[in-house]
Amino acid sequence: MLKIQIVALLGSLLLVSLPALAQSDSYPSKPVRLITPFPPGGSVDVIARLVAPKLSESLGRQVIIDNRVGASGNIGNELAAHAPADGYTLLINTLPLVTNMYLFSRVPYDLQNDFEPVCLLSSSTAMLAVHPSLPVRTTQDLLALARSNRGVLNYGTAGIGTNPHIAGELFNYLGKINIVAVHYKGGGPSLIATMSGEVTVSFSNISESLPYVESKRLRGIAITSLKRRAALPEMPAIAEAVPGYEFLTWHVIMAPRGTPRAIITLLNERLRKILTAPEQVQQFAKNGVDVIASTPEEVTVHLKREMDKWSRVIKERGIRAE
Repeated sequence: MLKIQIVALLGSLLLVSLPALAQSDSYPSKPVRLITPFPPGGSVDVIARLVAPKLSESLGRQVIIDNRVGASGNIGNELAAHAPADGYTLLINTLPLVTNMYLFSRVPYDLQNDFEPVCLLSSSTAMLAVHPSLPVRTTQDLLALARSNRGVLNYGTAGIGTNPHIAGELFNYLGKINIVAVHYKGGGPSLIATMSGEVTVSFSNISESLPYVESKRLRGIAITSLKRRAALPEMPAIAEAVPGYEFLTWHVIMAPRGTPRAIITLLNERLRKILTAPEQVQQFAKNGVDVIASTPEEVTVHLKREMDKWSRVIKERGIRAE
């Protein structure tokens, strides 16, 4: 009798798991949507467009970038969190995925319960840049100008809680100044505003800023990593003028909770192979980005660390979205 019960139990478990196995074996059978919750031109969009073509080649199906912008990324986050857990909807995001939870009184997703980690793709530094008309060429110049004109200077962000916002607030905090944040609907619009002179200071990702610095539409002042980068040896670190200043951003791909483990594993393996290919490492480095190519388990550890860090910083600074 016991043997019959065990066989019956195993049979029922097999029947439950067969649809998931069949789905995983045939994956992907149609295009995959990669939700990018910020407009074209920002750092998240740049990384998405570096990864998507190669992932399309690897999967044999098109990976379509879907820019769903608004509410500092919350619109795209919500869409991804509530999408079918079948591997055909993925989310690429950065720091606001974490910081929004502490800036807004309510967010339409639960980072720990609504998503499955897929891969931590990369990390990068930002660049402190200014409009060419601003009479500063060093971090020290900018600090002096900000101190003599408190509340007059402003900097553009990609929205409340985004990388440029947090980088700028950290600069204000450690530099004991008050450059006013002006929020836009993404990194691209923010940079356009800086180049037009609508705002005068930018803390945008290197991959976004560098082309405009090279074309003289922006003046690069410093980078936000603790030390200088080999690719930009002449560009000083903000920390050389503001001790302790360091801001690094990162880019992660997540899937809706419940996505079959076999699909998560497949996506992770393909992404890691793509990211660690020498030509891709070189392409990322050219854009000021360092490849990470983590496992899903490493994503979980990373996000927990970021949640602990930024919940404290945002609380101590008293930053709120409303």
